[in-house]
Amino acid sequence: MPCQLTTMTRRTAPALGLGALSMMALLLAACGGGNPLDNPPPVANPPGTTGQKLSFAYFQRCVQPILLAQLPVLQGGAGVNTCASGGCHDDATGTGGALRIRPQAAQIDVTDAANTATVIRASDMYKNFYSAQAATLPGGALQSRLLDKPLLLGVLHGGGQIFASANDANALVIAYWINHPAPQGQDEFSTATWSMFTPADPVNGTCNTQ
Repeated sequence: MPCQLTTMTRRTAPALGLGALSMMALLLAACGGGNPLDNPPPVANPPGTTGQKLSFAYFQRCVQPILLAQLPVLQGGAGVNTCASGGCHDDATGTGGALRIRPQAAQIDVTDAANTATVIRASDMYKNFYSAQAATLPGGALQSRLLDKPLLLGVLHGGGQIFASANDANALVIAYWINHPAPQGQDEFSTATWSMFTPADPVNGTCNTQ
């Protein structure tokens, strides 16, 4: 016999008690339609590189300058602005959500042994790094708020569209940072991330984007 609800069953359903409705739900589940009284399936988070840290050296040398640069607003705004400006993501006067930037953060020589992890983590530059990393999904650049917001990829951005496409030079830098975390088990200061520069020098090397 085909698995279906009859017209009379549909018409009389409101008058049935809870027990009868539960029985109908079970019948529907047996039909392959799932239980309409059940919870929805769990939300699947996008894939990422679980537990891995992004490179501090690449952030301060390559990403931080983008956050301070005067960039044109392509849509939803006018003129030029910086991500770190007041009213945007400035740590003191910004209104732009969780991302916070201290514009006057000083560069730190990561090759200097005196600049230990403890010293760097107490700096303003590290605070910028930490805030920016929190807006990313390591290994998933286009699923990261730090990139999909200025691209307006299915999400609103109060600052408007900043990058014309994912191939924008600045977008490529941010994407490269997010997609190249430190090796599993190593921290954000791992010298393995120096290969993100050509030559592999975090002070003088150029920022790779591919």
